[in-house]
Amino acid sequence: MFRGMLDESIVKRSLQQGLVQVELVNFRDFTEDRHHTVDDYPFGGGAGMVLKADPLLRSVTAALDFEKPGPSEHVVLMSPQGRPFCQKIAEYYAQQEHLILICGHYEGYDERIRQKIVTDELSLGDFVLTGGEIAAMAVMDAVIRLLPGTLGNTSSAMGDSFSMGLLEYPQYTRPANVLGMDVPEILLSGHHQRIEAWRKKQSLYRTWVRRPDLIRNLVLNQEQEGWIRAWEAGDFSEIDVEEPRYVRKWKDESNSEK
Repeated sequence: MFRGMLDESIVKRSLQQGLVQVELVNFRDFTEDRHHTVDDYPFGGGAGMVLKADPLLRSVTAALDFEKPGPSEHVVLMSPQGRPFCQKIAEYYAQQEHLILICGHYEGYDERIRQKIVTDELSLGDFVLTGGEIAAMAVMDAVIRLLPGTLGNTSSAMGDSFSMGLLEYPQYTRPANVLGMDVPEILLSGHHQRIEAWRKKQSLYRTWVRRPDLIRNLVLNQEQEGWIRAWEAGDFSEIDVEEPRYVRKWKDESNSEK
């Protein structure tokens, strides 16, 4: 499953340039029976199958070259029970030397896997996937693109949504008019300070509309607090990029739930 992801685009170039090394380990190779069994029925009964501890423990131990992970080793279990994966976690793991991602299947893991070798658990969200591979690919992509030299423009990652705590501002490219829709005039002005101010306001506005939970974690200056008070009062006179109808529907539904 990982081959397509590893053989394309930025990830492929990172591997070719030696910026990152990826090793795929099949824990079926660490079984001791002729059927290469990695799952079994849960003690106590219940639906589904549970991943056995022994093959996973042996595979991770082999990858670590020792039995238990030390402070510099990160063994991450991909699991719906884990903490939600976010940009800050990606940035942290991009600074680490060695990262092991465990991808599960079936009903779950033997709990002793967590107790013996796991240092963190990550979840992509409140939903269930067939296996942990897709979640691991998302983590890999998010981490690899942050490695030095991966992106052509070093400021690209810094300006991403979530990197500064806010969603990214609206972006445009040529032509300046598409189907009667114009690019905001400020972006054509060449006035870099005004453009930067516009982007900061649009970034805060987009976050306020789409992800107000992110704003609660930020320290805002007086000007930013004033903008939010104006929006809460229904004053959008300085916002020249209207959010799509579906986004306004999100906000209406969120308000109705409250």
